[in-house]
Amino acid sequence: MIAPHGGNLINRVVEGGERESLLAKAASLPALTLNSRETSDFEMIATGAMSPLEGFMGEADYHGVVENMHLASGLAWPLPVVLAAKDGESAVAGSEYALKGEDGTILGVIAVDSVYSPDKKNELVKCYQGDEDHPAWGYLASIGDTYIGGQITMANLPAYEKHNDFRLTPVQTRAAFAEKGWNSIVAFQTRNPIHRAHEYLTKVALEQTDGLLIHPLVGDTKADDIPSDTRMECYHALLNKYYPLDRTMLGVYPQAMRYGGPREAILHALCRQNYGCTHIIIGRDHAGVGSYYGTFDAQQIFNQFPDGEILIETLLFEHAFYCKLTGGMASTKSSPATKDQKVFLSGTKGREMLANGVRPPAEFTRPEVADILIASYAQPAQA
Repeated sequence: MIAPHGGNLINRVVEGGERESLLAKAASLPALTLNSRETSDFEMIATGAMSPLEGFMGEADYHGVVENMHLASGLAWPLPVVLAAKDGESAVAGSEYALKGEDGTILGVIAVDSVYSPDKKNELVKCYQGDEDHPAWGYLASIGDTYIGGQITMANLPAYEKHNDFRLTPVQTRAAFAEKGWNSIVAFQTRNPIHRAHEYLTKVALEQTDGLLIHPLVGDTKADDIPSDTRMECYHALLNKYYPLDRTMLGVYPQAMRYGGPREAILHALCRQNYGCTHIIIGRDHAGVGSYYGTFDAQQIFNQFPDGEILIETLLFEHAFYCKLTGGMASTKSSPATKDQKVFLSGTKGREMLANGVRPPAEFTRPEVADILIASYAQPAQA
């Protein structure tokens, strides 16, 4: 099976007596509060999904990542994974602090080794190619101006009300792949329902691999993105009827969306490598937002890394479309259709249709999925 990024699958979760001891110690420590994104990152670090990270980034790793997409160790890593001090909170290097969720639950402990002040505008430009209208700035401007780095230890997984049966750790996905006898596994990252273009890409990828992991992101997304409840209902409807169940698997990906385009494509790839995937689909405008990134920037960025530095393989796809000429999905590589014979699909276009009360046509999505989406948009806004 493919090696985790850096060679070892990190495990910062303690159990049994060690867990009880950690919780007892945490109760006597000053506390730092994790916001929703930090909680997602904490979970992914602790379970190995962000290997080789063992905690929130210290100053040396942060600067290496922002400036040249590498940790201080020399390993590739594209985006900062940081903990920001909240109002009234402070930390001192060399000390330990309890980590609490926003509901006050103790999740674990951090051994702080770095406290520093980032240049968040530089982070915005270097990592996101953004300005103050980019969603990344909305997040960066909302958090504190002091970052706290250090190794974490988890005593309690965050509690969630949704999708718990599908919250599989890298250890669990790797075990499931081995049980199924899959040697090559392709991951599909999505924050949208799967429309016909997505279905086409995943099935072309499935022709080349043993199994497909549909791995929707269920951490924080923009307010106008389709809620995870609705998306999961769509995935179930689609997989149950239109995919071979013995060659597909559904698991949720707890990370928050950064809308980081090319750099986030690298992040998604490395994390899926840690889950045990050998391939990942990178289509047009992967993790994009607005017009901040070129259509295929997220594919081209992988060329900046020498062979062997990133082990997971990318399956690169052009813009797929419904072809009126052939009566099915295609791309410019497989169809001679003219511009007028192509129906291009996108999550943005789909959301616009739904917001205007327009049922997505069969060329856009399967009827079962359209039914779910129409019903969802007829309801009051979901959390």
